[in-house]
Amino acid sequence: MRTARKLTPKGVATRERIVQGAAELLRERGIEGTTLDDVGRVTRTSRSQLFHYFPDGRNALLLAVAEHEADRVIEDQQPYLGQLSTFRSWLDWRDVVVERYRALGDTCPLGALLQQLGRDDPASRPMVRTMMANWAAALADGIRRTQALGEAPADLDADQAATALLAGLQGGVVLMLSTGETKHLEAALDLGLRQLRPPD
Repeated sequence: MRTARKLTPKGVATRERIVQGAAELLRERGIEGTTLDDVGRVTRTSRSQLFHYFPDGRNALLLAVAEHEADRVIEDQQPYLGQLSTFRSWLDWRDVVVERYRALGDTCPLGALLQQLGRDDPASRPMVRTMMANWAAALADGIRRTQALGEAPADLDADQAATALLAGLQGGVVLMLSTGETKHLEAALDLGLRQLRPPD
């Protein structure tokens, strides 16, 4: 892997424009149907410019798009994810998550990108680890806020509960990608949220 170049503010903006354009193209056509030339045409970027910003070529661009999609996974849950504090707010978040994956159908851009790159890729694995850690931390913070308001059991381990909820969610997504159905995802979330029901 070549050493990354230090970019000027204009260069950072250009690189981001390429990543965003490539992300939209990949969502429309899929990985196999997208070439560097396609990305160049859509983003009005020459091939030499593409290699200037992504010296290792297509895989470097795919990794950048995967990082973009990882950020989008969290962003798409806002403001609900950041406002978790009551059982009602957890149900609203649950509905947003299900709707997001229902809209994706049996495709998931981030999952497809990671499969193409390889889950053991030395660059992609830390990115996924960071995304999941941030997601779990946001859920744990929500559980603590809910506990502080007396709407969740005080003795619930927030970090463990958040990790279990995220694991169930991800398992449901894997099954959705295999079956095209969201019922497994919905069941995992519903069961996970039962532990947050207000105490009697």
